[in-house]
Amino acid sequence: MDPTIARRTFRTLEPIHGMIYFTPDAVEQYAHLGVTNPRMGYFASRVAAIGEASADVTSSTFYNFNPALVRSVVPSVWSITSAAKMLAARYRAVDSSLRRAFGDLVNSAPLLEAAELAKQAAMVAIEHPQGRDLFAAHAALEWPTEPHMVLWHAQSLLREFRGDGHIAALLVENLSGIEALVSHAASGDVPAEVLRRSRGWSEEEWETAIEDMRIDGILTDDEAPTFTLQGKDQRQWIEHRTDTLALLPYVALGVDGCERLRELGRPLSKAVIDAGLMTVDPARFLGEG
Repeated sequence: MDPTIARRTFRTLEPIHGMIYFTPDAVEQYAHLGVTNPRMGYFASRVAAIGEASADVTSSTFYNFNPALVRSVVPSVWSITSAAKMLAARYRAVDSSLRRAFGDLVNSAPLLEAAELAKQAAMVAIEHPQGRDLFAAHAALEWPTEPHMVLWHAQSLLREFRGDGHIAALLVENLSGIEALVSHAASGDVPAEVLRRSRGWSEEEWETAIEDMRIDGILTDDEAPTFTLQGKDQRQWIEHRTDTLALLPYVALGVDGCERLRELGRPLSKAVIDAGLMTVDPARFLGEG
């Protein structure tokens, strides 16, 4: 199977999972537990599958966030609430958000079929947790029963499976967390300032990373650095290796199964976006407020 099929299938359904980091329902649910700091809610809710993790464990699994930012909220969040309560709040937020977004689709045959296909792929990933710590922690969680929750959980597993593989590719290329972000910015997918501020890095730290990557021959000397030929080759290798490492679950579906999952997933992802669940609140993701 062409590894890009894994990427296309993942991206088609990613809004269904990704909305948990943007939906106001999550903010409300975490606040009920006393977790009112948005950064604290993000880190705690995602790492809670591991347990009441330390700052170092959280930093290692989230990789490109400034460890100082992580330490500012972890482990202090665990003096406010528990990992089990954060997980339960996260699932309540998923349930209410997707019910609102899907409306009549929530009990539909297409959603049920999409959930079954996504779970089929995720179950294959679960058989291969080695070297994927954050994925393995989520894979150990109990499966929900309602189709919209099954779909969300399956896509969550596939996201973390892919993400852990991406970190492995970055490590092979000897890119630090901040250098991985600079590389992402140079690709043009997301503005550099959004990446820098949302992950808690200072301007000085960012400029130092850029200079180090220039010395390594990865970035040009332009004021807004772009890739050198060496840098382009590195980025292409990272993306290809990430796709390859994420491929196994989708091979289980086959090319036709992946196409069917994308066909079923497109209107569901559109419903999530149309419901405003992927709208970014700058105060949450740029460290303001």
